[in-house]
Amino acid sequence: MSDQTPKQLGFIMPAEWEKHSAVWLAWPYDKTTFTKSIENAEKTFCKIIKALEGSEKVELIVLNDQMQTRAEKLLKTFGANLSNITFHQVEFADVWTRDYAPFFLINREQKDLAWVKWKYNAYGKAGNPSFNDFEQLLKDNKVFNILNPGGKKFIADMVLEGGAIEINGLGSLLTTKQTLLNPNRNPNSSKEQIEEYLKNYLGVSNIVWLEMGLINDHTDGHIDDIARFVSINKILVAYEDNAEDENFKILDDNYKVLTGAKDQDGKLFEVVKLPMPHMKYDDGSKAPVSYTNFYIGNNVVLVPVYNDPNDAKAMEIIQACFPERKAVGIDCREIIYGGGAIHCMTQQQPE
Repeated sequence: MSDQTPKQLGFIMPAEWEKHSAVWLAWPYDKTTFTKSIENAEKTFCKIIKALEGSEKVELIVLNDQMQTRAEKLLKTFGANLSNITFHQVEFADVWTRDYAPFFLINREQKDLAWVKWKYNAYGKAGNPSFNDFEQLLKDNKVFNILNPGGKKFIADMVLEGGAIEINGLGSLLTTKQTLLNPNRNPNSSKEQIEEYLKNYLGVSNIVWLEMGLINDHTDGHIDDIARFVSINKILVAYEDNAEDENFKILDDNYKVLTGAKDQDGKLFEVVKLPMPHMKYDDGSKAPVSYTNFYIGNNVVLVPVYNDPNDAKAMEIIQACFPERKAVGIDCREIIYGGGAIHCMTQQQPE
């Protein structure tokens, strides 16, 4: 660990499309998260891991020998090459590694790798009697302190989940006020103090604030469900065409903010609308589904799909943004019962 900040030492968080050495995932097992079917969640994970072959290594977190044996057996049935997977046995609660895993940084001149360990407080829900199931997630705050993935380590005295920020690797960052200014995260920090922390620990210089995320998002509006960089100056933004939809005003407001926003060099972004899928849970409530929750691998882009009429259009738009990668649709209708999708369950480690 260092007394200096990552910024002072020349580190920056690279964009997701930059070269990865591996991607971190955690095997699903919690029936509180996947109320529909653990077995179907496991099958979805097998499809994701199989799709990543030839793109990057998989670092897979499991609880113990028994879980590893089960994962290996299922992965073999999907034709997965186990030599592409490194298993890590450690106690953990949930699959959303994006939110409790480190943020990996690089020093481009010295070719060094580092990582930032942020505080994770279960989306500010732990201790809230309305969210009793979230208390168990606090154990995920310790996972990577135990695993210690290597490289220089920085400890940030701030609550922050990976799904709450989106960066272009050159100094611009997108986030939402609903998440980062929520009193359940960092109640004693001002907006200015939070911005300073992001600049010092991620190497960014330009922060664009959107207001809110999707309806019924338990993360309080994570950015990866509403807007994503696909190049240094191009943003895909979730957009709802139906003015009667609950998300319409939220997403229309976000679109308007982004079309007027500027990058780290003072230039306007190119902003492209991405249609919205629509899905309801069994109880009739609106599921927080979005196509922006995709993962950009070295050779593939894994896109959540929902057997929705807009699936094909969204896939076409995303594929056009990544002509040198293959867009692969992954059915996430079972996974979304846990509140997230592909981007939420992956965390890239750069080369």
